[in-house]
Amino acid sequence: MSLSEKRQQETVRSLSETEVSGDRKASIALGAYMKRSWQLYVLFLIPLLYVVIFKYGPMVGAQIAFKDYNVVKGLWASDWVGMKHFVRFFNSYDFWRIMENTLFISIYSLVISTPLPVLLALSLNAVRIRWFKNTVQMVSYAPHFISTVVLVGLLLQFMDPRTGMINQLFGLFGIDPVHFMGEMKYFKSIYVWSGIWQHIGFSCIIYLAALSTVDPALHEAAVLDGAGRTKRIWHIDMPAILPIAMILLILNTGQLLETGFEKIYLMQNPLNLKTSEVIDTYVYKIGLLSQAMNFSYATAIGLFKSAISLVLIVTVNYTARKTGQESLW
Repeated sequence: MSLSEKRQQETVRSLSETEVSGDRKASIALGAYMKRSWQLYVLFLIPLLYVVIFKYGPMVGAQIAFKDYNVVKGLWASDWVGMKHFVRFFNSYDFWRIMENTLFISIYSLVISTPLPVLLALSLNAVRIRWFKNTVQMVSYAPHFISTVVLVGLLLQFMDPRTGMINQLFGLFGIDPVHFMGEMKYFKSIYVWSGIWQHIGFSCIIYLAALSTVDPALHEAAVLDGAGRTKRIWHIDMPAILPIAMILLILNTGQLLETGFEKIYLMQNPLNLKTSEVIDTYVYKIGLLSQAMNFSYATAIGLFKSAISLVLIVTVNYTARKTGQESLW
């Protein structure tokens, strides 16, 4: 072996030893940090276990969608049928009606719920009378903490065709009572706008937090340059909340088919069922309420909804990244 080859081997050996020693030092430092801050890792362990047990654990049962699940045979011994249940759902009479209702309600809610919290946050940020601002915040936040059951109960009471407050007001002006919950054409608007009323105040908190980070010197400089309130909002406040609005839009798009089971199910009745039946309620009825509880068929529908949601969030995130906006990854 020549002298140059020996030197090359010694150089490679020394570099590898340096890398190993560096990795060992990093591991020791990480271990020391974890030991010193073990309380933080214990706190982190609680949500980690929640995600693993209740989010990733049930994914094992997703294979039911590709089997003729039999309670007696169990999960692993049930017969494999492939895409049978998906094809059955796509060819079913209810497919297009359910998809139309789900998409319409979801898109309707997304279009309305995205800009309104931004407008409320910008309005509250512009208010200088402190007591009025605090009052509006409290009044708009409070409905968020009303349970879904209580909210639907309030809706049914307010919109009762005989004793409801809304129809009582109509009667004062000579307008005939309207059976809001019995008319199919009103269901979607009632669902969406009641959700806006309930959650708009809580949704604007994150935008108010972003607006609080805006340097007041920017507004002072804009005032000296002659900029009015509208221009300052458009050129200073809007750029501050746009990244957060984009992230929330991506997340909400990923949940486009998540219309919310509880509220819709409680608002349903035989008169509005044609426009109120969505994927979540349909899965519940097929899987648990039907006489022949078809777990495989219900799981296939739920898995189809999850797959569509995954495609949507990836597509919107990719589009946002390509257009130079904020993205999740």
